[in-house]
Amino acid sequence: MSWKPLRVLTPRSILPASAVMLVLAAGAAAHANKPVPFGDRVAGPGDAGATPVKSESLSSADLDLRVGPGLEAFHKGTGEQAWSYRREGAEALHLAMAGDNAIVVWDDGMVTSVRPGDHEVRWHRAVPGLSDWLRGDGEPGADKRTDAQRKQLARQRAAGALHTVQRDGSPWLALVTPNLTMGLRDADGDLRYNDKPANGCVYDPLRAVHTDYAVLIPRTCTNSAGQAVSGGITGYRLDSTGWATSTGPTATVKVLDRSRVEITDGPIVPPRVFDTKAAAPETACGSVDAPFAAVRPQGGCAAEPTPVDPAAAGTAPGTAAPDAAAATGAPAGDQPPAPQ
Repeated sequence: MSWKPLRVLTPRSILPASAVMLVLAAGAAAHANKPVPFGDRVAGPGDAGATPVKSESLSSADLDLRVGPGLEAFHKGTGEQAWSYRREGAEALHLAMAGDNAIVVWDDGMVTSVRPGDHEVRWHRAVPGLSDWLRGDGEPGADKRTDAQRKQLARQRAAGALHTVQRDGSPWLALVTPNLTMGLRDADGDLRYNDKPANGCVYDPLRAVHTDYAVLIPRTCTNSAGQAVSGGITGYRLDSTGWATSTGPTATVKVLDRSRVEITDGPIVPPRVFDTKAAAPETACGSVDAPFAAVRPQGGCAAEPTPVDPAAAGTAPGTAAPDAAAATGAPAGDQPPAPQ
């Protein structure tokens, strides 16, 4: 923070009393006509004001939530509309749950969180560049898209942009665009991190995935001629530092379970498994690193042969152990001579 020296007011800089009154009156009029913040409007059936409800009597489990043109809630038992949440001049594109709260992506680049039990809008967050990417204006072939194709593209990209992480007791969410990713705490919408790809690289939101612990975002990089030369995958968490791994330009990530993902990087490199809870790769069976691995394969490795303990085999002390041939019933003549 930079501190500026105190400015001395001169008679010329002081407004006349009449001017002050005009400024205050204009401010009061503007405040009276100020629209609801962010254009929010929550209404009940028939466009009537929504009746407040207690969260103890209604929850997300009791409601069927849908998007378009806003967030619409219907009673699961009766199918009747419970309430609707709209934003003036904006259309809801995608919905995902973060714990018991509904996260909505809007076509103007705004993301909001709503608590279904009492239909309270908890927080708003604008994502730089999101609305431009959702529309896809200026892209090759954009001028030939129909209205239906534009809407379908916006919905598909909105789903790729929002990733909710259901970390036990403290869900959070990531918002991904080609040039920016942001991590928000669901509890209050607080921005916990933001990151941009390196020069010459872009994130690919449509290839991004999430587990219950992390969000993994592939990226591609190009040279000066616009040719894809490399890529990578960056993992983000809120409770610890993230990680990054280099890949080819078309690597894919597949979610296996709550914590593990499989990374496939072309036909030559074998697929590998990464555990997002342990933040470590899974070590393959038979590897020299297997005994010291932080993450062993799911289900463990096949049992290794256990050396035979002579005492357990019943060999008396001072007595030579039978050789392999005798143990397999080989003829005595094929056995080596006993030591003299």
